Amino acid sequence: MAPAEKTPEIASVWTRPRTKQREQLSREQIVAEAVRLLDADGIESLSMRKLGTRLGAGATSLYRHVANKDELIELVVDEVYGEFEVPSVDGSSGWREATVRSAYSLRSMALRHPWVASVLGQVGLVHLGPNVMRTSERLAAVIHSAGFDGEETEMAISPVFAYVIGYTISETAYLSMIARSGRSEEEWVESLSAAAAARIEEGHPGPMEGRDLVRDRKPEQIREDKFDYGLQRVLDGLEFKLGAITSGTSVKSGASGTSATSGKSGASGTSGE
Repeated sequence: MAPAEKTPEIASVWTRPRTKQREQLSREQIVAEAVRLLDADGIESLSMRKLGTRLGAGATSLYRHVANKDELIELVVDEVYGEFEVPSVDGSSGWREATVRSAYSLRSMALRHPWVASVLGQVGLVHLGPNVMRTSERLAAVIHSAGFDGEETEMAISPVFAYVIGYTISETAYLSMIARSGRSEEEWVESLSAAAAARIEEGHPGPMEGRDLVRDRKPEQIREDKFDYGLQRVLDGLEFKLGAITSGTSVKSGASGTSATSGKSGASGTSGE
């Protein structure tokens, strides 16, 4: 009988032994400088050679600590995840409030480091990093406290993360475009509004309803309100599911859409805020 083939080792900076430090340059120094480089110049600027120059070291010195650029991105993503705060659920606040605060913390982290949202999930196994694992476990505890079982807790976390990361990818791209223009956000929005008004006067249709309501509000507040609106709707969906679990209603989603069938007479399965 042929021996079983050995399962290939997962290629990740977190799954191989850490190189012993033989010189003054440390992994922590490399990661800290890489974050500064990314914050200043963006993901396109990152290279081992450029990073080595900033550190006053050759690329060979970096490779003693980090095997390649993919591993470096695993490290910097985990580093900035250390800024992501997930509050615990206690008697004064429930799972929904804790999830909202977590989502805002994740968005704030992504706005401070505009490159991070675009690289999540693209390279390596960033979820094996200690900071990512810690925050993921804490958020799982928050969601689990709402009443989801273990398997569904993981499913419930996904739309929250997907919404926050998806929103911030668009938001950081928008803010980066404004920064490249040399204008402030207020100046950009004002010029865009003037251009849109001119197009409407020329006969092109436009969403005029509600325009006056946002004219005197700061652009950053409008962005935050839009973020919050979408986040609350995601949580409404999770709360609807919780209501179904509590009432015994079966909620299933298929190719044709979402259907709800009650296991109990008169159960609505809907829970509001």
